[in-house]
Amino acid sequence: MNLNIERIITGPIDCNSYVVYKEGSNTCFVVDPADFELIDSYLTNKGLSVDAILVTHGHYDHILAVADLKRKYNAKVYIHVLDAECLSSTKLSLAIFMGATVNPTQADVRLNDGDKFTAAGIAVETLHTPGHSMGSVSFVLPEHRVIFSGDTLFRLSVGRADLYGSDARQLEDSLLHKLYALEGDYRVLPGHMRETTLAFEREHNPYTKHLK
Repeated sequence: MNLNIERIITGPIDCNSYVVYKEGSNTCFVVDPADFELIDSYLTNKGLSVDAILVTHGHYDHILAVADLKRKYNAKVYIHVLDAECLSSTKLSLAIFMGATVNPTQADVRLNDGDKFTAAGIAVETLHTPGHSMGSVSFVLPEHRVIFSGDTLFRLSVGRADLYGSDARQLEDSLLHKLYALEGDYRVLPGHMRETTLAFEREHNPYTKHLK
């Protein structure tokens, strides 16, 4: 069955929110929702309900619509245990430093490295890829060869490691020993900017070439 992935650019700094569902299904999951009205309008037009909300990390620009989507659709929120408190803390989410307002909510599932689950009938694996934040994860769809990399890996770039809770050494380890260690190629859908592939980044990413 074909997989549909819709990118919706949301929030004050152009976060990539994703709506993911199987062809013919009326249930989806959403990754890093940051504009309730935009995303809800898309869901309504497609006749979709939200089964799960997957959060790659707890920074404010990736969670702006989590509370509202959870409330409307009674969706479960998945986030790594180390970033779970970002959903209710303006300091941990960095919202207080940016003058942003984030409606607080709670995690339903606090993930750990290697956790596997099913969202909207799609198998998902959790890779803990800290560095940009303590609880950053990459969500892998093994059957479809897709990675939602959040702000860990971008096309020809990587996430910032100079923020509260960031760590440059952890980020390097996450790239080399988690993402690049996956076998074969994957479609990589990042938290900002355009998509890429794992094979392309292994070969061309200027930040990681010196780490090999």
